[in-house]
Amino acid sequence: MEQTKKSLRYEVNEYIKTKYNAEPEFLWSKFPNYAVYRHAENRKWFGIIMDVKKSRLGNFDDTVADILNVKLSSDMEAAFFMQQDGIFKGYHISRGSWISILLDGTVSLEAIYGLIDESFAVTLGKKFRNK
Repeated sequence: MEQTKKSLRYEVNEYIKTKYNAEPEFLWSKFPNYAVYRHAENRKWFGIIMDVKKSRLGNFDDTVADILNVKLSSDMEAAFFMQQDGIFKGYHISRGSWISILLDGTVSLEAIYGLIDESFAVTLGKKFRNK
């Protein structure tokens, strides 16, 4: 499978490691490039990087691209972001307010970092937010 534009996977991984002290977990031997990021406190996922055929996101060809799935605070907010280029309904995690972000430069790093921050906050849970 042909890889598309330069991926922002490295930059996203470094941001998460630096800001949240979260190391990627590679849980599936069938998908060795799928990196899950979890909270240390509650083990909930706040992000997952995957490499998928772009055709699975919509009307694209079968080239492969890295995507980042994050959770937002509401379905309405997710619907708002999905109107923007490079942001789609959550691939593979389609329930709730998960979205998928292309990591090919379509979405700016600053915007991606903001969405990671929101996902981290949303998935932290009430028990840990008030500490």
